[in-house]
Amino acid sequence: MKYLYKILTVLIMLATTGVGVLFALQNKVPVPLDLLVYTFEPRSLALWVLAAFALGGLLGMLISSVIMVRMRASFSSTRRQLTAARTELDKLRSIDV
Repeated sequence: MKYLYKILTVLIMLATTGVGVLFALQNKVPVPLDLLVYTFEPRSLALWVLAAFALGGLLGMLISSVIMVRMRASFSSTRRQLTAARTELDKLRSIDV
């Protein structure tokens, strides 16, 4: 199953790269990028679009990584609390009434 997953991942990456290359070949028109305080010199439209796509993907992975770390820390804390509660419950059950 892992072998199939790796093959599928490689195929998706190759297809994405192929689509990116075809997109770059079809969009060679130089376009300036104008931000509020700075204007970049004209580059191909494909470069700006692919750079924005890549930057968005990287930022998405960074943000999701931060969220995952927070969730794991919360999960770990909750697991410790559960263990402490179970230990206390076992002690209370073992007390003779």
